[in-house]
Amino acid sequence: MGKMEYNLDQIDYQILRIMQDNARTNNADIARELGMAPSAILERVKKLEQKEVILQYNAKINPNALDQKMLSFIFIKAQDIIGVQKVGFLLAEIPEVQEVHDIAGDDGYLVKVRTNDAAGLVDLMRNTLGKIEGIISTRTTIVLETVKEEQKLVIPAKK
Repeated sequence: MGKMEYNLDQIDYQILRIMQDNARTNNADIARELGMAPSAILERVKKLEQKEVILQYNAKINPNALDQKMLSFIFIKAQDIIGVQKVGFLLAEIPEVQEVHDIAGDDGYLVKVRTNDAAGLVDLMRNTLGKIEGIISTRTTIVLETVKEEQKLVIPAKK
């Protein structure tokens, strides 16, 4: 994402806080909570979407319900030249990959993956990552237990 001027005010922050807690909250409920008209909330939400402040609406699904019990982080050393993310874009296309980060340091990428189990992770590494040209090496960390996993951002109380 490039440098964009968002110019958010206190009401925008309040709307974002409510929607981040529950994206299914309807405009009438937000309006009631903020003492505004539903049409004004609708207008503000549309502007937040147009400015790409609100990027998408998601349901948070329990990975255990889908038998995706193994969470791993893989550090990937790649041949990519600084500023070129060829390997990163290929990694981003893999369904099991939840996040791809271009990082500073010895490794070029940090990747978050979910698989069913260790066999699924081995299969992913051998049959998918192993076939990506430009990957030099990998270092994998398997998560034993997740203490906190959160996508919520800290929204300022006031500007």
